Amino acid sequence: MPEEPCVVGVDFGTLSGRAVVVRVRDGEELASAEHVYPHAVLDRALPDGTRLPPDWALQVPADYIDVLRTAVPEALARAGVTPEQVIGIGTDFTACTVLPALADGTPLCELPEYTARPHAYVKLWRHHAAQGQADRINALAAETKEPWPARYGGKISSEWEFAKALQVLEEDAEIYHRTERWLEAADWIVWRLCGTYVRNACTAGYKGQYQDGLYPSPAYLGALHPDFAGFVTDKLDQPIGRLGDPAGTLTAEAAAWTGLPEGITVCVGNVDAHVTAPAAAAVEPGQMVAIMGTSTCHVMSSDQLGTVPGMCGVVDGGILPGLWGYEAGQSGVGDIFGWFVRTGFPVEYAEKAAAAGQSAHEYLTELAARQQVGEHGLVALDWHSGNRSVLVDHDLSGLLIGQTLSTRPEDVYRALLEATAFGTRTIIDAFESAAVPVRELIIAGGLTKNALLMQIYADVTGRPLGVIGSAQGPALGAAMHAAVAAGAYPDIRAAAHAMGKVHRGLYLPDPQRAAAYERLYAEYRVLHDYFGRGTNDVMRRLRRIRAEVSASS
Repeated sequence: MPEEPCVVGVDFGTLSGRAVVVRVRDGEELASAEHVYPHAVLDRALPDGTRLPPDWALQVPADYIDVLRTAVPEALARAGVTPEQVIGIGTDFTACTVLPALADGTPLCELPEYTARPHAYVKLWRHHAAQGQADRINALAAETKEPWPARYGGKISSEWEFAKALQVLEEDAEIYHRTERWLEAADWIVWRLCGTYVRNACTAGYKGQYQDGLYPSPAYLGALHPDFAGFVTDKLDQPIGRLGDPAGTLTAEAAAWTGLPEGITVCVGNVDAHVTAPAAAAVEPGQMVAIMGTSTCHVMSSDQLGTVPGMCGVVDGGILPGLWGYEAGQSGVGDIFGWFVRTGFPVEYAEKAAAAGQSAHEYLTELAARQQVGEHGLVALDWHSGNRSVLVDHDLSGLLIGQTLSTRPEDVYRALLEATAFGTRTIIDAFESAAVPVRELIIAGGLTKNALLMQIYADVTGRPLGVIGSAQGPALGAAMHAAVAAGAYPDIRAAAHAMGKVHRGLYLPDPQRAAAYERLYAEYRVLHDYFGRGTNDVMRRLRRIRAEVSASS
């Protein structure tokens, strides 16, 4: 039997990069490998010890190259395929993860004179220190009646390209003026693979306010700061590559890193969430995919163009050609559960979990699953990393109400699980209120392994829950786009029908639990609006106090 063609997908996440080798014919995942970033997330100090202020989150770009050097060859070896069988490689990245670079793509943090300068490093998606700049961008856009905010639910986020770039200009002008290319990491890694810089349509539309062929005008940008007027033309503008198109071919250098043949197709970059939709076979209008990990990104294609409050963007062809692609999200989900386990898991619980051979999450989930809805008497707000949708405000913070001296760790843990489900319900309600129907909910990501969490989401949203049939959804989606770019399929829909994987309706809402959750969700929405819509500004005031103390210490 002749050797079958394969593709490689590489998913660059928050803490690691994962490579998967996929058979083109049917999407069978032959093997995968993971490389953990040695520097992880820099949120307290640079590698040389330089301290970072609150709300910073940086990364080291060399860690991404190490994924190509280690995970790709390891996955290839595990798959037992020859390099010659691989016809293309595709990548996806967290977004908006951006870096300043020279004209040839060299990151500024790799220049000896800038290794101690925080603004020279990659700003990870969850870098939220540009909220002040985002607020001014939004206020000026409202004042001058700019047309593009309507495509973003009325506000842009501090996570996005323009807010982060303006922060660099205002806090380290030398770094800003030395920057010749302001790059999405999604495009930087493709540049390193094929030697060609192509700006992908997904990040340009969702994170760069690129709508109807235009960016925000120089006049508008100059009103934010005189030196910002030329930001687009001087540092950002680049030809836009459509999703699933070839960006170029693998260079000799990248072939040496990966063990793949020089000259194979390299696909245009993409975003981890958006690339997962076709991997979950979500290619019809109204099929929402929630990619749940450290955060959650909700993506959906629709034949309806609407203005959804607090959405992260609607882009023509942003996910699938011929449909409007919507994005919304929650800034913290798995991160919140992880934070609680790190800070709220008592020694006696740890001992019992170890005796049972369970992780902390497994142990708390087992205890929480024994409860009836509302038994713990708690409601939480899931804003520990701020609120991405629908409030678009990263100055907000977490809240837990209802604690007593009888409150147990499993009570808090379940309340946090429920809070994230309420956050997703809030997003779905916003879509429905804008006449953009959500007909199906499919979950992807590592949190699908928690059956209690999945059932809570089904009960809270009142919708059947499907689950992606792959543990490597983004990497599979990247590989599928590579198959399209290499000419194996005419378009991503055809690739999705052949290679995508989903288990539909795996979790069904229970009518009694769903009714009980309606009462808790109503309380969540009261707190949501009270603390999130300006009725009580205490969260923002506390954040300002913390920043002032940090600056003076």
